[in-house]
Amino acid sequence: MTLTTWIVGSGGLLGRALTAAAGARADWQIVPSPPLDWSDRQGVSETSAALLDSWFGALADDRGNTDGWCLIWAAGAGVIGTSREQFGAELAQFDAVLDLVSSAAAVHGVASRGSVFLASSAGGLYGGSATPPYTEQTLPVPLSPYGETKLAMERSLDAFHERTGTAVLKGRIANLYGPGQKLSKMQGLISVLAKAQFSPTPASIFVPLDTVRDYIYVDDCAELILDALERLVSLGEPNITKILASGEAVTVGALIGHFQSLTRRKPHIMLGSSPTVSMQALDLRLRSVVWSDLDERELTPLPAGIHATMLDILGSIQRG
Repeated sequence: MTLTTWIVGSGGLLGRALTAAAGARADWQIVPSPPLDWSDRQGVSETSAALLDSWFGALADDRGNTDGWCLIWAAGAGVIGTSREQFGAELAQFDAVLDLVSSAAAVHGVASRGSVFLASSAGGLYGGSATPPYTEQTLPVPLSPYGETKLAMERSLDAFHERTGTAVLKGRIANLYGPGQKLSKMQGLISVLAKAQFSPTPASIFVPLDTVRDYIYVDDCAELILDALERLVSLGEPNITKILASGEAVTVGALIGHFQSLTRRKPHIMLGSSPTVSMQALDLRLRSVVWSDLDERELTPLPAGIHATMLDILGSIQRG
């Protein structure tokens, strides 16, 4: 069976890695889609509706076809510190696309052949939760509009599943890093530190050096997502939440040490303070207890991942 997939957010860090990983698998087929201008809500709606009608219509018209479909939502520009208004717009866009998927799948009779993946955030959801390491059984307690929005998106996906019967997978992702980010949109401490090594401007660190995070390399995360989606489809599981993490706890101080070892010089950083610190947990250790056998794989070592990220950023700077 071939799994045809539309990756929403294919131009972002995770979306690019997912596109490459899916393209390398024989049983996955990526649905071509034009870039979406999220500032044009009407345009997004019209483009999405046309794509879904064509995609689901083709699956339904081939009566001997048992191929499945998968919508992967890897879009989202908001981070901790983004305004509630912007997050409200992101949530509205997500809900609108889910409504279009629901309608098109019902019209063409393919709801039962589909699955939807949401790239959620472990850090956003567990910011105020108690007793790390956090698992899928931990009660989410968001501390920021970012985390609140991710939780609201998960609940929207739950409601979508209830009304359509389509299988859904919510991936609570740890701190994602790796090559592929735009210089104008550096996200995550590793990317910020890497860029600072080639810049006269130091990286600002606003959290204590004993702050603990879990970092997962973007290519490893993409492969884990696709494996989990294949598991979801093969088992017919209806609604799954899974933490996607390395399982390795790393302090900010240790992270800085990796940069010092790789560059053989003092990292270009500046310690400071920020109002957003109150929106972030000091200890975000993670441990998945759902489909934990999928986590038994060789992951990219943190120093190797940092090095690859630095080379990618240097290349981007040199290309201008």
